[in-house]
Parts: sequence; C-alpha cells; structure tokens
Amino acid sequence: MGLLSGLGNLGLAGLEGMDIYEEEETKEKAAAAAAPPKIEEKDLIYDKVFSCPVCGKDFSAKIMKTGKAKLIGTDMDLRAKYEGIDAVKYDVELCSSCGYSALSRYFSTLTAPQIKLIREKICNGVKVKPFEGETYTYEHAFERYKLALANAVVKKSKASEKAYICLKSGWLVRGWKESLQENEKENAQLIAELAKQEDEYLQNAYKGFIEARKSESFPMCGMDEVTIDYLLAVLSARYKKYDVASRLVSSILTSPTANARTKDKARDLKEHIIAEMKKAGR
Repeated sequence: MGLLSGLGNLGLAGLEGMDIYEEEETKEKAAAAAAPPKIEEKDLIYDKVFSCPVCGKDFSAKIMKTGKAKLIGTDMDLRAKYEGIDAVKYDVELCSSCGYSALSRYFSTLTAPQIKLIREKICNGVKVKPFEGETYTYEHAFERYKLALANAVVKKSKASEKAYICLKSGWLVRGWKESLQENEKENAQLIAELAKQEDEYLQNAYKGFIEARKSESFPMCGMDEVTIDYLLAVLSARYKKYDVASRLVSSILTSPTANARTKDKARDLKEHIIAEMKKAGR
C-alpha cells in the first residue's frame, strides 16, 4: 500500500505512485550541481622564480596567490586563517642551492657582512632536501622555518626578525596540530609534541618582541606600535603575566592612534584576561 493509494477511487489513479519528496530531492541535486567546486590548496598557490642574494642562482618557490584565498577568521594572536590553505606554509623562501632561507619580507635585504656569515656557516655545510609535491607539507614547511631561523641567528638579525620567525613557526605548528586533530586517525603523541613546540616558539617570540620593543623603531615586521603592543598583551596573557597584559590593553584602549577594530580586539582580550585571572584565583 502506497502513501497515496486509493486516489483512484477519487479519479486520480495517475497520482497514486508519486514520490512525495521528489521535488525537494530534485532541488537539492540541482543546488549541489550548481555549487562551485571546493577550493583546493594547489589552486591557491603558484611557482615563482627568485634570485638568491647569497649564491646568485635562481630557484623556484611556491607562493600563495594574493587576494585569491578567502579569509575566514583570525586567532587572538593575529594568526590569519584562510579557506583551503594555511598561508603560513608559504611565507619562507629557501634557496635549494646554498640553503639561504628567510621570511619573504626579509629575503632580499642582506648586507655584505651577512652574506659572508651565511656562506661560511650555512652554505658550506647545509644539505637541502628536494621537494617536488604540488603543495608544501607541514613537515617540509617546518624545515624551511627552521632554516630561516638558523639563517637569522647566523646573520645576526634584529630581535624583531627572529621573534617574527618564532611567532610564525608557532602559527605553523598550530596549523599542523589542527590538521591532525581533524583526521579520524589522529596521532595523539605527535599532537602533544606539536603543542609543546608551539608553546616554545611562542615563548621565544614573546621574548624577542619584548627585547625589540625596547631597542627598535616602528614599524616592526610590518606592524605599528599599537599592533605590537596588542600582540605582546596576548602573549603576556598566554604566559600568565596578567599585570603586563592588563597594562598593555589599557594603553591600547586609551591610545588616540589605535583604530576601532584594534580597540574591539583589546576589549575582548581584557574580558579574557579577567576570566583567566578569576580562574587563577587572583
């Protein structure tokens, strides 16, 4: 017996076998067919040729297409999150010939003494592993960041550059950890190790930016004074330095140069700090 059986007695026998949800199913199929294809990481990057300022050779690196990826959110410590790609993976340039590596914004700004140091302490011993995939894996991106940090130390970079590499390394490790957590066969041991590494990198970022704040001028790593103070407030709160965090937040909220968006973030952070202090019984 069908749901519409008996309609024949009412002169509607042709309707007895109808699927009562056919129209909705047809609409759903049509909507699915019309939906744009899912954005893939490989579609958001391209290969760009660079000239190495240390050895003079050309090499290719993968770069994220500017304006192509959709921003879906920002973590409290300013890590931007995009749909379909972790942008942090593509912010380090690495010369496969000599091992010179740096964040994109610092790659070409080398002095003659720095080049000499890199040639002596990096190029003479480094062994760069080739990478031929369509997109950078987290493992490969992590190696690039480690080399960037090693190069920064060797060439005696400013504290801000080393801090920025540490900050972005922490973001990278966080993204790696999140990608594992989304996997049904997550590796609990690796996730725990990555959490420790994220914390270590962010602690060093905090240390470096505190030092840079005392000795360097602005803008710093492309950030103005208010942005650096906000970042330091977030990291201070992370490491339970609530007095420092509260002082920085107050300075932002009363700053005549801070924009409305930054002040909104500072207010959210202030609420977070108050909540954390209550948990800690302060």
